[in-house]
Amino acid sequence: MESIIIGVILSFILTFYAIPSIISIASMKKLYDYPDERKIHVNPIPSLGGVGIFGGFLLGLLIAADAGPIIQHFQFLIAAFIIVFFLGVKDDILIITPLKKFIGQVVVGLLLMFKAGILIQNMYGFLSITTIDPTLSFFLTLFTIIVITNAFNLIDGIDGLAAMLSIVSLTVFGVFFYLNHDMFYALLAFCFVASLLAFLIYNFYPAKIFMGDTGSTLSGLLNAILVIRFINTAENSTLLPHLSSPAMGFGILLIPMLDTLRVFGIRILHGRSPFSADRNHLHHILLDRGLSHKSIAFSLSAFALLFILLSYFALPLGTTKVILIQTALFFSGIYILHITKPKSIQLYAVGNEEENTITNTTSFVNRISQSLFNKNEKQAKNN
Repeated sequence: MESIIIGVILSFILTFYAIPSIISIASMKKLYDYPDERKIHVNPIPSLGGVGIFGGFLLGLLIAADAGPIIQHFQFLIAAFIIVFFLGVKDDILIITPLKKFIGQVVVGLLLMFKAGILIQNMYGFLSITTIDPTLSFFLTLFTIIVITNAFNLIDGIDGLAAMLSIVSLTVFGVFFYLNHDMFYALLAFCFVASLLAFLIYNFYPAKIFMGDTGSTLSGLLNAILVIRFINTAENSTLLPHLSSPAMGFGILLIPMLDTLRVFGIRILHGRSPFSADRNHLHHILLDRGLSHKSIAFSLSAFALLFILLSYFALPLGTTKVILIQTALFFSGIYILHITKPKSIQLYAVGNEEENTITNTTSFVNRISQSLFNKNEKQAKNN
């Protein structure tokens, strides 16, 4: 427990004091995320918050781990974080192609599987499958790592959302590992939560800084590692009412995972790359209904907690039934949002003329609103 307290305090303090310096440097060097027709913000915002998150997390973890438990293959976990960190920084500053990002994520997945032993080896009854073939295990694990890593990257579309959803999931994992006496993984989870909490102070609407690809992909990678560890270690735990750890893990990460898979499906059906950009995410749907950034972030985080509780109490039904119920509830909610959406708003895949017209009009209106606000503010100061 002492190592966790040390790690949490150090990670929070280091990130909290690092972010203002990163904002200043990014502003001097013009390292901004600039607005365009697809993005929601109307002013250039620094996008290197992930640097502060990673620095606070890594230093807090390394210092605290020296006084606590060290696991075998520790160095390969750190190597995976460093690879994702550099890929994210390069993408935030220079922008790299989706293919290069994908290749980097595959390399990270292979490193984790073959060197750190991060593998899904049992489905615990999902579709009546228990122990799985080693080859299938490698492909399933790699798929899981890539999907979850990108899920948190893609859901980072409004202020505070990705950080809050990650805080919810990592806190649940951290509590489980702590109660299960798996202290190193508890330390991993709580150190990152502390860094995210410090970052969130600067990321709530109106955001002073974004976490960028660096922060969102690191969040996704850590969640992927922890959910695989959760699935593998729940067998020896008495904390779950039924041995359905894949269903519980799926429930913890349900909103970012299913929203990403849903949007990937829409893009593929329209003949585009699953990594191409559009406005079909869940937070876009809620924004079009007039909800604020804070309202969406808090609402989706509350629903994430609700899904976690429902998943926990439904576990005696078995892995397959619980996952089917979770999926049905999520898509039922999406369907209700679609059939009750305002008539003036329609969602399109990026690339057709109608959607471009809508997003360009929205961007134009946002810019006009911002200009009027600045003008009124100056007049108020003069008076």
